[in-house]
Amino acid sequence: MRYAETGYNLEIDLTRGNIERVPTDPRLTELHLGGLGTNAKIFWDRVPPEVEPFSPENLLIFGAGVLVGTPAPGCNRTIVSAISPQTRLFGYAMMGGFFAPELKFAGYDKVIINGKSPKLVYLWIKNDKVEIRDASHLKGLGSLETAEIIRQELNEPNAAVASIGLAGENRVYFASIEQGRSSASRLGLGAVMGDKNLKAVAVRGTSKDINVAKPADFMKLCNQSLEYIKVRNEHPIKGVPPILSGIGSPQEMAIHDEQWHTENFAWGNARVRRKGFWTEDVAKQWKETLESRRTRLLSCYNCPMKCGAAISVDTRMCSYMMKCYSKLTYTMGAFSDLEFGLKIAQKATEHGVDAFSAPQTMAFAVELYEAGILTDKDMPEFPSDNEGRFYYLLDKIVRREGIGDVLANGTYWASREIGKGAEEYAHNTIKKTEQLPLKLGMLNPIYFIMYITGEKVNITQIEGNFPQMPFPTREEREEFVKDWVHVPDERFKQWFVDWELRGEHSIPNYPPVDAVCEIVNWQEQQHYIDDCTGMCAGLSSFPYKPPFHIHNLPELISSGVGLDLDEPGLVRLTRRNRNLVRANNIRRGMRRKDEKPPEDHWKKRFPEFEKNLMDEYYKFKGWNLDGVPTIETLHELGLDYVAEDFVRRGILSEEGDSQPREAPSKGIES
Repeated sequence: MRYAETGYNLEIDLTRGNIERVPTDPRLTELHLGGLGTNAKIFWDRVPPEVEPFSPENLLIFGAGVLVGTPAPGCNRTIVSAISPQTRLFGYAMMGGFFAPELKFAGYDKVIINGKSPKLVYLWIKNDKVEIRDASHLKGLGSLETAEIIRQELNEPNAAVASIGLAGENRVYFASIEQGRSSASRLGLGAVMGDKNLKAVAVRGTSKDINVAKPADFMKLCNQSLEYIKVRNEHPIKGVPPILSGIGSPQEMAIHDEQWHTENFAWGNARVRRKGFWTEDVAKQWKETLESRRTRLLSCYNCPMKCGAAISVDTRMCSYMMKCYSKLTYTMGAFSDLEFGLKIAQKATEHGVDAFSAPQTMAFAVELYEAGILTDKDMPEFPSDNEGRFYYLLDKIVRREGIGDVLANGTYWASREIGKGAEEYAHNTIKKTEQLPLKLGMLNPIYFIMYITGEKVNITQIEGNFPQMPFPTREEREEFVKDWVHVPDERFKQWFVDWELRGEHSIPNYPPVDAVCEIVNWQEQQHYIDDCTGMCAGLSSFPYKPPFHIHNLPELISSGVGLDLDEPGLVRLTRRNRNLVRANNIRRGMRRKDEKPPEDHWKKRFPEFEKNLMDEYYKFKGWNLDGVPTIETLHELGLDYVAEDFVRRGILSEEGDSQPREAPSKGIES
């Protein structure tokens, strides 16, 4: 018997209209768990580096985490994977909600989609009944409107529907896949879905029970976590911003105090910090706006937290779920207020665009216009007010009309097509993808490594359990570590206790380089575990002192999946997945030259120190000086087939040298 998973994937060939239910190899679960791990293995096996993002051979995978559908709290994540049109690399994005549990209950661990339909279609999955259905009547409709029409059409009000809007249909590089209570937003996976002429995937599962290997042990751990969540919610962390004091995803929709974001994050095209912005009048206005537009707080499947909220602004459109920092991205991009941000976010969600990249791309266009690089010829009838400009640009981008056809490729690619100095304004990308709009002072070595080496190209999917900055006093830090059982070992406590805001033990000189390597590795490790199990980062890898951590996750996974995993075993498995994800990208041309933060992210930079940081982190990870996993590392992790491929392609030599080698001429610039 297979435990925690169904043992079957659903293979869809849109070119031929072929549907196949395929049994999976349980050995892959032992090696890679599920979710991101097995997605990465499928891409390695089936998608050569020559395959372009908008190629029928590019796969689009909806993969449920291995613990999704079990009683484990917060295990509801779908890991969506494809070759990204933005980065030209292996891309993945997570979405919560109910899609993955419905997929598991229908009898499938993944939906693997290849080919390209000759006409617009949607996929309907209900248990053993799987259909490719005509979607011509849905063309041009919004993502949430599409989902509602499909549910009515099928007479299935509880179906989970992942759909795209105009942005996906028109292959906007930062198009999202929307799914009611969540979305797969980063890296343009909605554009890949649109390129395949796939408007939506709807799923309803009622026939499959998900079994766990050791029910008594598993339920004991689940119940312990629920009890811990209650206690943790009653005792928020002191001395940190309100959104970081609890657990779950940052509680943006439940709180009103936005001083931390609005005064520390950069506005516009990631340029301007507005110290002193958060006044009593602003606080009152924003509180009234949020309370009048937020109809209720929402949770994902099998989760006691309420991290998102249903927002209703324009009643002509479906209400939408908002969570975390997307509450502020349009507001701050346009130098406007919360009312505007909630209104345009509703339109943007219907169109299906990433709430990090879209507002920055629009602010980038405004800057180019004000600098005279773009003119009235490029943007006829361009409004004079910032709010009007953002609505104008959103409409142009999602339709790929006029200048919108260029901007739809994101700031990196658009700046190179526009020319005339536009490249200087595309200043907030890593691996060609827009980042959180932060412009800070002194270089932070922990965040330097996290930003540049993260394969998901999203800092919030790397940072986590280690505090973002030291607490003001040693007494506060000592109090914090007393019940900090989550750390891999006691050294992490001492590193935090000794970390200071000013002086000898402050950034960039502290934490020491060896500690930086271990802290970043630990935080990244926890996210990779979540992305394989399907657990929400809000209950594990992201908040301070979460219910799930490296000491109890091995037992949870073992009792659920039927594996014999201890801490070293889970760490090794996670390292294997981490290196396989990287191998996919190395094979596509990614190298050390691609791993650098925005030049102006920190005012004070230290080139030699940064070089040493990268050298030491690469060494710590078992990579050579160009960021390529060495033959020794790959052999240790059971990835000899990767090493053989690297040698065959000339990426590594048979001697396993550790010197930088030239990337293939194609690289990721093409």
